[in-house]
Amino acid sequence: MAISTTLNYSPNFYPVKRNKNQIKFIIFHYTGMKKESDSINRLTEIQSQVSSHYLIKSNGEIITLVPDLYMAWHAGTSSWKNYNLLNKNSIGVEISNPGHEFNYKKFSTKQINSLIRLSKYLIKRYKINPKNILGHSDIAPDRKKDPGEKFPWEYLAKNKISLWHNIERKILKNHRRHKIDHLSQNIFLNNISKIGYSKKNKKNISKKKYQVFVIKAFQRRYRQELVDGKIDKECLLISNNLIKKKY
Repeated sequence: MAISTTLNYSPNFYPVKRNKNQIKFIIFHYTGMKKESDSINRLTEIQSQVSSHYLIKSNGEIITLVPDLYMAWHAGTSSWKNYNLLNKNSIGVEISNPGHEFNYKKFSTKQINSLIRLSKYLIKRYKINPKNILGHSDIAPDRKKDPGEKFPWEYLAKNKISLWHNIERKILKNHRRHKIDHLSQNIFLNNISKIGYSKKNKKNISKKKYQVFVIKAFQRRYRQELVDGKIDKECLLISNNLIKKKY
């Protein structure tokens, strides 16, 4: 089953074809620019040295920027589990949205419907495991916030795209902001490491500061109502649930 896209090829990709079996991940991004036209220009101008395989416009139109079997430049310095520099193993999907710097907003229904269609096509074509469908902030928490806390991860999971916990909202809310002891905090950190978040902080960032970035990335993904970088009982419950379900 093919999908209908508009072609607007970007010159920003590695020119050697990769093997189909190398593709293990789908990475979602937002464009993070005020104007959609500026985003398209940036992704297709050689000077920017940035691209992705697909862009989903505000009206739901899907643009193909780089063919799947070529390595687009979308992930940058990144890591997940034992994978580093995820460009070589992933397909990048940009979704038009001004992002946190320019009045971050909800993604449109048309965008999400197109994203589901595109994702299901890619999952089937490359046999991608739902747990390998990630956000840019998951793989580069110290640098990125996208696609952010307004991205509908739970809805996507209901469509078998990515993963979500199965704890009732009321139970979670009752445990929000409840402090936990040092041992429980370590259990949470070990859980998210098993899920895939990197423990390795860069040399120019302290371990404590990097840890906050990783916690916020987890919260943007799985606890979107409160992104504060603090480990509470709600975060621990979610991480335990995810480990039992899939990791």
